[in-house]
Amino acid sequence: MIIKGFRNFLVRGNLVDLAVAFVVGAAFAGLVKDFTSSFISPLIALIGGKPNYTSLSFTINGTPFPYGVFVTSAISFFITATIVYFFVVTPVARLLTRLSRNKEATERDCPQCLSAIPVKASRCSFCTSEVVPAG
Repeated sequence: MIIKGFRNFLVRGNLVDLAVAFVVGAAFAGLVKDFTSSFISPLIALIGGKPNYTSLSFTINGTPFPYGVFVTSAISFFITATIVYFFVVTPVARLLTRLSRNKEATERDCPQCLSAIPVKASRCSFCTSEVVPAG
């Protein structure tokens, strides 16, 4: 019984989708990090003069603080976030807007209490006032 429940949990669609998204995301993060170190860092080095940010550090009381690693990761994060926003979030939001445009409304506001009630309701379930059924 326990094994069957665990198996059902593992093969649920959303868990498999999440695992695939995680693997693809990890591969994408590696790709972006390599792109940053191969192309973006040298381009910035043309301006700033330091092609490898991972070696940048400062020392306080003999303790080194390698902030260059953080700079490289921050650039990678910014590129990843930008790509995900413009190539995933924005197109999906547009698609969802187009798909929901043609849907018929299933609820409307009660004129008395402004609660959401079914379109075909003749009485509000919240304030019990009579309403004219829509269409």
